Amino acid sequence: MKFEKIAFVATDVPEARAAQKTLSERYGDAAPEEADVIVALGGDGLMLQTLHQHMNRRIPIYGMNRGSVGFLMNEYRDDNLRERLAAAECATIHPLRMRATLADGSKAEALAINEVSLLRETYQAAKIRISIDGKTRMEELICDGVLVATPAGSTAYNLSAQGPIVPIDAALLALTPISAFRPRRWRGALLSHRAKVRFDILEAEKRPVSAVADHTEFRHVRDVEVEEDASIDMLMLFDPDHGLEERIITEQFLY
Repeated sequence: MKFEKIAFVATDVPEARAAQKTLSERYGDAAPEEADVIVALGGDGLMLQTLHQHMNRRIPIYGMNRGSVGFLMNEYRDDNLRERLAAAECATIHPLRMRATLADGSKAEALAINEVSLLRETYQAAKIRISIDGKTRMEELICDGVLVATPAGSTAYNLSAQGPIVPIDAALLALTPISAFRPRRWRGALLSHRAKVRFDILEAEKRPVSAVADHTEFRHVRDVEVEEDASIDMLMLFDPDHGLEERIITEQFLY
């Protein structure tokens, strides 16, 4: 790929703003709508925000770490940027589409790049029925919550909840409980990326649950359906030998 017009976006911290100024002076700074590539300067939060903002454009996004967490980011350097972009490996990822029914009967939708998570709202544990492709697989999960993660998101909240790390090209989704009380030993499941997951909230008034797609939250949900939206392609660029697939493998050997 050849990238002539580069757009720079940055988080509002001194290191990121300084990097944006330096790079803009050296390489120019196109408007995101006119650019061939977007370079995001910050942490993983900025990468997710940028992916969400440009989700339907199929524009490549290359991150450089100027934040605290940078799993999705490349190392920051201000030299040879066009050469790095031209040599970068491209990973195509698809978001999850969440459809929720709220307590008042209204419907809500949101997209998630990392995960869709259901979380208890009060001191009482949630009670959730889980169905996969129309078949009930768990009549009652008593828990703090449960989530569905993409491969790209499997090293985020999913990993913190003791879920599995999923290779980026595995065509799988991770279904992971959050602090399961009953059944206590259930650790979740790996599902086909084509799976349609449904959560029904039991005793919803007594044990209210919220549904969160990345950073979009809906409270007091009655049921939630989650599936991959394969019609949306998001393109992420990584330096050779340090791509997302390599990072996910490396993460599995950290201790």
